[in-house]
Amino acid sequence: MAYIEQHSSSLPTPVRLGLIGSGWMGAFHGESIARRVPGAVLAAVADPNVDSAASVAAQLGTAKVTADAADIMADPDIDAVIIASPARFHASLIAQAAAAGKHVFCEKPAAQSLEELDAAVLTVETAGVHFQIGFNRRYATDFQAAKKDLAEGIVGEPQLLRSLTRDPGTGSIGHAARIPAWTIFLETLIHDFDTLNWFNEGAEPVEVYAVADALVEPSLRDQGFLDTAVVTIRYSNGALAVAEANFSALYGYDVRGEVFGSKGMVQAGRPTETAALRYTAEGLSAETPRLNVELFRDAYTDELVDFAAAVRARRDGTQPPSGAFTLTPGAADARRALAMALACIESVQQGGPVEVPTVSGNSKAGV
Repeated sequence: MAYIEQHSSSLPTPVRLGLIGSGWMGAFHGESIARRVPGAVLAAVADPNVDSAASVAAQLGTAKVTADAADIMADPDIDAVIIASPARFHASLIAQAAAAGKHVFCEKPAAQSLEELDAAVLTVETAGVHFQIGFNRRYATDFQAAKKDLAEGIVGEPQLLRSLTRDPGTGSIGHAARIPAWTIFLETLIHDFDTLNWFNEGAEPVEVYAVADALVEPSLRDQGFLDTAVVTIRYSNGALAVAEANFSALYGYDVRGEVFGSKGMVQAGRPTETAALRYTAEGLSAETPRLNVELFRDAYTDELVDFAAAVRARRDGTQPPSGAFTLTPGAADARRALAMALACIESVQQGGPVEVPTVSGNSKAGV
């Protein structure tokens, strides 16, 4: 039996993505692109640690490897970039990619200051490229189900909201001394801030009051390390929210969200891996996820599927698929969550509530 010939002209041209950063998250995004995102290919990998980039590329069958992200920016065959470098490089890489005409997916935070972010977004808007920030919880099935109920008015007007992140741990954090200052707000709770903003869409966060401490690693308190935080948020529609985080949950990775409204309540997330429960002589138990890529494996993939679809639509002059509610997190969402994180830092420093800067009217949510 002979092979059936496929004519290449009938096959859609894949979206060619360049990966910048081959660490933990970058490597996982690269794997998703290469193996789980239809119609997309991992075209190149860049990392100053070229051995790391080469290792990821070899595992995923990618030929182009470089130590310099500028090579990806200059490559005419690459449609878009996935930025998974350390956060301090995000704003600069966003601006460089946009200036080169590349569509941009960036891990959070998009910048470390509002001034940095505004400058990068201006470049994005001037270039007219698509921008997406990596708020993956929007793509988790249960969080989307909760959002659908909220969009349909089933819960009524939001009055009380809650979001929490408890990273898995062992009761100590061996690498705590290497964690950058304010990570708990800029890289952990920033996810919760976006979730709350998305659940309370149409309202603006106007004030935060943050309390934080080193309760897991108290010996590092004097060095400015924070591993536990609680934030209260007041919104323009009168709703009140609480976000909390801790870096060492002994029972696993725990992410949840909740909205209590005038007509009812909706919840998303659970600390157990499945709904299965084990009843034995030792008591009741259940399996729990231990890694972010376990709990949000599908969400991490689907956010890249969404990004690739948007890039393909722009490239081919078609309309991207639309849904029943706003899904893709863009520039305004990145700025709103970052403004809240920065206000939390100021709140801890001052020991009181702090106003949240409003999102610039020049930033387009769907950029």
